[in-house]
Amino acid sequence: MVRHRELSRILPALSEMGIFTLLVTSAVIPIPREWVGIDRLLIGVSVDGLPEHHDIRRKPATYARILENIAGRKVDIHWTITRPMTTGPDYLEEYVAFWSARSEVGRIWVSTYTPQIGEDTPEMLRPEDRHTVAERLVPLRQRYPKLLINEGIAQALLDPPHSPQECLFSLVSANYSADLRTRVEPCVFGGQPDCRQCGCTFSAGLHWAQNVRIAGPFKIKHLLQGSMAVGKLSNRLRPRRQRLRTESKPIPQGLRADALSHD
Repeated sequence: MVRHRELSRILPALSEMGIFTLLVTSAVIPIPREWVGIDRLLIGVSVDGLPEHHDIRRKPATYARILENIAGRKVDIHWTITRPMTTGPDYLEEYVAFWSARSEVGRIWVSTYTPQIGEDTPEMLRPEDRHTVAERLVPLRQRYPKLLINEGIAQALLDPPHSPQECLFSLVSANYSADLRTRVEPCVFGGQPDCRQCGCTFSAGLHWAQNVRIAGPFKIKHLLQGSMAVGKLSNRLRPRRQRLRTESKPIPQGLRADALSHD
């Protein structure tokens, strides 16, 4: 969002090319009103819990500033759940109810906190906390249709892919630091993410969706495997071929970029 002037030129161009774009922001500055009418553009706003947790973690992108900066726009809400949010019986529903009632909000995505290997912090969810999240959120979908979760996604959050090589989201994405040259590995988190405790909503969504049948025995994972095979072949024919995850040796989890980009 710091580069909103450039984005105001880039986003319409991508839309005209037929490309769908997801822009995730903290909404610390106003979302340009002219973006509202751009086709194929989805804006996600990160709101990590109710004000008592979010405002400390995301300051200066506080609730007050977010509500001011999304007024009159259309956004989705991305929520990363940490362990303190699972201790109260009504916390999860209070959050979902608040954002579901906002006319600016289209959908609410759910992630759980993803720790690094060896991490031991109060934000980490224990196995029983993850089950609590799944058990409480799935029934809420019936009362709050903006909440994007079902039993399949909840199960994927309970049993995520155990390595980047098993994670479809990692395999089909490429992540770069702010210089747009340095690759961030092994996935969007960088560093040494503990994949067995991964709570990424996109990883969980693809992990669940891969087994959805398209026609007969043909599943989404077969479509993705075919797409990656074509991409690998196309890459080999290029004069300046790039290393693809789908054709490389397993990526060491410690490999990462020196600097990440944050808005």
